[in-house]
Amino acid sequence: MPPSRTASAPQPALPATDRLERGRQAAPQVFEQLREMIISLALAPGTVLNRVTLQQEFGLSSTPIRDALLRLQEDGLVDIFPQHATVVSPIDLRLAQQAHFLRRSLELEIVRDLALARDPRLVARLQGFLAQQQALMEAADFEAFSLTDQAFHQHLYEAARMTDLWSLVRSRSGHIDRLRRLHLPTPGKAQDIVQHHRLIVQAIAEGRPEDAQEHLRHHLSGTLSYVDEIRAKYPGYVRG
Repeated sequence: MPPSRTASAPQPALPATDRLERGRQAAPQVFEQLREMIISLALAPGTVLNRVTLQQEFGLSSTPIRDALLRLQEDGLVDIFPQHATVVSPIDLRLAQQAHFLRRSLELEIVRDLALARDPRLVARLQGFLAQQQALMEAADFEAFSLTDQAFHQHLYEAARMTDLWSLVRSRSGHIDRLRRLHLPTPGKAQDIVQHHRLIVQAIAEGRPEDAQEHLRHHLSGTLSYVDEIRAKYPGYVRG
């Protein structure tokens, strides 16, 4: 049953239309911008997305807006109620658990292979990400910190020549990523992430594949173990 419009969160201001790049198809850009707003919780669960408003904000016709919303629906990030509304979906715990399983399974093998390869150039690049995260953590810039966290993991896939698998993981991670965004401001969480990353990089640098896997396993398990606390703090945001 579609939610009541009056009970749903209002639609916040959207990105300026000058952020749409000329020469690129509009629908993928709208999808990416709305997806990031949903993942960052700028568009919180329950927010109604009005198609006419979206057309006006982006300066587009109905077709690219419709196509972008359909892609968001495929990723489970919005619920579309025909003739009624499009609403940002709650965080689905089952889908979050599946995405966690997928990512853990892939990255355990990736960090093992990277530790066996012991590429000092890769280690230097990863240490650069660590320095960025340390600075962002100290500035309490959780938005930028989260993006750098994603970039760190993406670089692991790229180093292992598994970029297509990163695209797969990203397309399935909308729900677990939102849980992580809710958990990130918890005191000590950002520090834990930086420390886990540091231990993973050290194990890769020293050619210790089993240790790299153990640190990664511990790193990825954090948020799901705090679901009850997240649910209590953000009632209505999590289902399942």
